[in-house]
Amino acid sequence: MNSIRENFRSIMVIATFVGGIVAASYPIIISPYLNPAPWKKEQSIGRRGIDREAIQPGGMKVWTDPFDRKKS
Repeated sequence: MNSIRENFRSIMVIATFVGGIVAASYPIIISPYLNPAPWKKEQSIGRRGIDREAIQPGGMKVWTDPFDRKKS
């Protein structure tokens, strides 16, 4: 029990550091993953007026989602 009391400051520094990383990663990683709708809207606004077929290098086809469900 004494070792925990002796290392309390170190434990708090590490816990604060890890908590800061988690708090900083929430709006960057977790929020867009859980709610992608605003990001898709922003992307469509930003790409408005761009002809994707014209800027594809080497005549390659535009990327499509390989896991997208086929409409029957």
